[in-house]
Amino acid sequence: MKLLLLGGTRFVGRHFAEEALARGHDLTLFHRGQTNPGLFPGARELLGDRDLALPSGRWRRWDTVLDFCGYVPRQVRKAAAEIEADRYVFISSISVYADFSVRGLTEDSPVKQPPKGQERTEEVTPATYGWLKALCERELDESRSLIVRPGILVGPHDYTGRFTYWPWRVAQGGEVQAPGRPGRPVQLLDARDLAGWLLKMVEKGRTGTFNAPGPGRVLTMGELLETCREVTGSDATFTWVDGNDLDLPLWIPEEKSGFDSVDNGKARAEGLAFRPLADTIRDTLAWVEADPEALRKPA
Repeated sequence: MKLLLLGGTRFVGRHFAEEALARGHDLTLFHRGQTNPGLFPGARELLGDRDLALPSGRWRRWDTVLDFCGYVPRQVRKAAAEIEADRYVFISSISVYADFSVRGLTEDSPVKQPPKGQERTEEVTPATYGWLKALCERELDESRSLIVRPGILVGPHDYTGRFTYWPWRVAQGGEVQAPGRPGRPVQLLDARDLAGWLLKMVEKGRTGTFNAPGPGRVLTMGELLETCREVTGSDATFTWVDGNDLDLPLWIPEEKSGFDSVDNGKARAEGLAFRPLADTIRDTLAWVEADPEALRKPA
């Protein structure tokens, strides 16, 4: 298949590009050249800023365009209209949902609306991110689009540090402050699992909207940290602390527990699968050890 990636050199898109090339697809990457230019010699590379000009028919027609870096509706509307492709895949987020006090949110649950007077806002902040993604989704034709809503994505090349911090910190040993309580559920998905599933969905020509958090069972923060300790062989001990003002990665207040209980049954029915947590921890730690600056790179 002829695939065009908007982005594709940083995290999820990077893993997708690796999968697509390994499976023999004809791959073109369109990006600004600021992150890992020349990363994939087996792919075509078009450098540019999507806010200024997009690849269009004067280059070629693609079977599918995958948008890994669409954050405001104008960008997505422009790309969907100007790029000649049979299908449009948009990486959205579970942050679109309106009420995280509700557990078990499905693809049909209400999504956020922009506050009155902010409908034209394009500044992406933690406060605007969710409803901007929801507005981006509205710009797409459902009959030719695949909209994927991941939760927290983890693994090698995760530039946010949200998950990466824990394997690294536990490996240091000693007393470790842990957020909340051991039985608090957390949802995590290895970005490589998302990339592999996403490619299969593209190959099958699927459309529609899918939640894509992980894993396929209830994972607790206690199990996550215990597995980090087992994998690293450290002598870490855990002191559990609580409070809405905690500044620790992966902390979600109990009143927003719906963020860690989003339903992924629809995606699992389409083959979304999950590698063992220990493998993700081991590979993430190996990446950090090979690149000590990884934990300090800006999100």
